Amino acid sequence: MNDLFLDRLIDLALEEDLGAAGDITSVALVPADQLGKAELWAKEEMVLSGLEAFAHVFARVDPRVKCELEASDGDRTGPMQGIAQLEGPLRALLAAERTALNILQRTCGIATAAAKAAEAVKGSKLKVIDTRKTAPGMRSLVKRAVRDGGLQNHRFGLFDGVLIKDNHIAAVGGSITDAVRAAKANAPRLVKIEIEITKLEQLEEAITEGADVVLLDNFDDARIAEAVKQANGRVELEISGKVTLERLPILAKLGAAYVSMGAVTHSARAMDLSLEVQTIRPRR
Repeated sequence: MNDLFLDRLIDLALEEDLGAAGDITSVALVPADQLGKAELWAKEEMVLSGLEAFAHVFARVDPRVKCELEASDGDRTGPMQGIAQLEGPLRALLAAERTALNILQRTCGIATAAAKAAEAVKGSKLKVIDTRKTAPGMRSLVKRAVRDGGLQNHRFGLFDGVLIKDNHIAAVGGSITDAVRAAKANAPRLVKIEIEITKLEQLEEAITEGADVVLLDNFDDARIAEAVKQANGRVELEISGKVTLERLPILAKLGAAYVSMGAVTHSARAMDLSLEVQTIRPRR
């Protein structure tokens, strides 16, 4: 992700945790010149993502902290596997610990959830993609975590893809035709036009007006199969709504091109990682 954007995210997170006074516990207990080292452990099986951001948190607190990664984003870990070793001022290690882990636990959770979704459709042509349902400020990290887990990204934000949803259609008077025509007339020429439909009867209208992708919102399996049959390859179809890990193998057999799965980013649990810190005793 963009280094400036990552710096802004980390600085905001550190400001939230440290405030104006800093880590008053560590300042009270640890001498300013005390050095320390730390080991990062994955305490369960997971897919790694966000290691660069993890290391960058410590660098933002104190550039003297050195982080040596022993694994890479996209790697799968076993339980109680060492991931990284750090060394530097002990106060900095303690001050950065929670912020660094908060980011990493979240991104590893998303990568792990993505890997399970990828496995569920393995061998099929269905592409599982993410959504914009991400924690504010973390989208670049989240999108990377989705890819590290083996899935693909949908649009990054509102600026790089046209997706006409129900509220957009309502804003132009409720007409699929008017919505698609306005998008084709005013959107950048090289951007695909995707439109959401809630009724099977709307599909033919969207195809006729030249939509590139039609999103089937909360269609059950039978209506998805009917939509695939009706489209007959004239337009790409995306499934959305009520998509679970258990449902993915069924959806993979229905013939749609994509399925967007918000749960990968908004409901992935934080993975269990820990940072074990210890003092470096000065030589005598």
